[in-house]
Amino acid sequence: MARTAQEDPLAPLAALPGVPEAVARARDATTGVHNQPVNRRGWPATAAEAALRAARSSAALDGAPLQPATADHVSDPVLAGAVRIADERARLVETWERAPLQALARLHVLAATDLVPAAEHTARLGRPRDGASGRLSLLADLLGGGTSVPAPVLVAVVHGELLTLRPFGTADGVVARAAARLTAMTSGLDPRGLSVPEVGFLRRPTEYRAAAEAFATGSAEGLTGWIVHTCTEWEAGAREGLSIAAAQSA
Repeated sequence: MARTAQEDPLAPLAALPGVPEAVARARDATTGVHNQPVNRRGWPATAAEAALRAARSSAALDGAPLQPATADHVSDPVLAGAVRIADERARLVETWERAPLQALARLHVLAATDLVPAAEHTARLGRPRDGASGRLSLLADLLGGGTSVPAPVLVAVVHGELLTLRPFGTADGVVARAAARLTAMTSGLDPRGLSVPEVGFLRRPTEYRAAAEAFATGSAEGLTGWIVHTCTEWEAGAREGLSIAAAQSA
């Protein structure tokens, strides 16, 4: 049964000015990528390329050099963490659906292993900082069926909330973008992970950071701006997905 606006804490966000239109454009764009002939049977190859491009762009947003991302040799620790997440995406999707907090901890382990001293791994990897657990539990409730808003809105909220909360203190940006990607895959926005919105975020980093800061204020204007911004970059990510499909078809 669908939740009413009174029961669903995110329902007001879906009705903000410009959000329904932005949501529709994001959905249409990602559907277009999935409908490409190469993605009907050959999608594992295009999804793998999309995941690596996402890793490369997400790491670059956090200061990693913009270089080819492969699982064979990655020297930068931020990029290495993002690539590890890309490599484990299938297992992460499964865990994200049934136990998002467990998956979130795993994301941090993968992302921050090379950023945290080895002697501190047990104490810090996958462990939220003091004061973050309550808000993470609320986010997990939403992911577990606590909202029925359109998938792009939920993806934007997960992304923005994790950027705002910085739950681990290391690799939080990479974790937030990976969590948004998992949410898109499990909520039906991009079930096979064929789009690369991270490329759009990287091309407009100033706008991305400003929109995230506005989201953190909790104002209606800030929330609207962030949701519309993320939907726009999912459109850009779909165009990147189309370019991957075209290359695979050549």
